[in-house]
Amino acid sequence: MPQSLTNTNHFIPLDQAIEMTTIYREQMNEILNPEYQGQNILARCETFDRAPFDTVLAQPGCAGLRIYYGMDSELKVHAIIVGVNEDNEDMLPLTSSVTGQGTGENTTTDDAEIIEAGNRCPVDCPPPSDLNP
Repeated sequence: MPQSLTNTNHFIPLDQAIEMTTIYREQMNEILNPEYQGQNILARCETFDRAPFDTVLAQPGCAGLRIYYGMDSELKVHAIIVGVNEDNEDMLPLTSSVTGQGTGENTTTDDAEIIEAGNRCPVDCPPPSDLNP
């Protein structure tokens, strides 16, 4: 039986978000092998326009979003966002440049979209805030 989306209260208080982002900023290079430190492998954050999320969430049957983490050819980590249906299955496009990958459940549709190309910090960082001093 597919696992459904059960936790719909994903909100946390600001003080918890500040604590978590502070720990991440302090440790993000320390968790990497020394050869990868200082190369901005891990992003501090990524910023996306609203429109791609509206498009994914408007897909027929879309019940939520899933964030995967991928890596480009320069070893930079990026968020990859897909829609999920009420059975917690990825909603993926019918065609892909990679075939034969994966054995998990998913839903394929002509309408499915995948979000990635966010503005990655560093280099393209937002103005300072409590989460990004």
